[in-house]
Amino acid sequence: MKNRKGFVLPPVVAVLLAIVSVQGGAAIAKGIFPVLGAASTSALRIVFAAIILLLFNRPSIKNITANQWKYVALYGMSLGAMNIIFYLAIARIPLALGVALEFIGPLVLALTTSKRMIDILWVALAATGIALITPWKNNGLDIVGMLLALLAGAFWAGYILLGGIVSKKMDGGKAVTIGMVFASVIVLPIAIGEGLIVNFRPWMFIPGILLALLSSAIPFSLEMGALRKIPAKTFSILMSLEPAAAALSGLIFLHEYLTISQWTSIALIIIASIGVTLTARKNKVMPES
Repeated sequence: MKNRKGFVLPPVVAVLLAIVSVQGGAAIAKGIFPVLGAASTSALRIVFAAIILLLFNRPSIKNITANQWKYVALYGMSLGAMNIIFYLAIARIPLALGVALEFIGPLVLALTTSKRMIDILWVALAATGIALITPWKNNGLDIVGMLLALLAGAFWAGYILLGGIVSKKMDGGKAVTIGMVFASVIVLPIAIGEGLIVNFRPWMFIPGILLALLSSAIPFSLEMGALRKIPAKTFSILMSLEPAAAALSGLIFLHEYLTISQWTSIALIIIASIGVTLTARKNKVMPES
């Protein structure tokens, strides 16, 4: 995945692969919810991912400065909060809706950090798509679930900003690994309170490891590498593919069907992502911190 010069995959490709991986993992996670619960499933994903990354990367902590510890801890805690809150949200509402509402966080980030008119156009297209996929009339949807998705979006925006900072301050593999450990500290007590230890069964090891790889270890490593190469606003707009990927994942794996207007929204979101991809070369890479 890396050579002497750093990250091999182009940043846009890395983000797209991360999106596909995360949404496939989310579909697996939602299938586990009835047995284990949302918080416990989130903890299973994050803790297993932390263990996998620790074994694979074996990060040295001897030379980490106090400043690096501060940012990697904040990065990990925002990651943990984002994940457990999002899982609590999609336990109550459809996957595509949860991702669409959560994406408002990165969308606002992209809008507030943009200084180019073309970026605002892509944000506007993505926002229109999200408006179409969101049921403004309450058709029996859980309001708490929708609010949780919005809160997860706020932590998602924080995760993007902190990830960009951390990626400049220390090695990406080390940052993701240590960040996942901090995320585990956040989610594990909540999951134990929900009954993780009581409800966990040996057969859950395999789906748990698969979930950890697809939803955490692989995508967060890819995103950390991408954040070294592209600005936070470009990353945020690219992530507008998340609702589209979630809709397709929900349809294929969970049989969650969408309306014509919601599919139209997916098309607009994809156009916005293609647009930002085509104009990404004109964006300057984030300066060193």
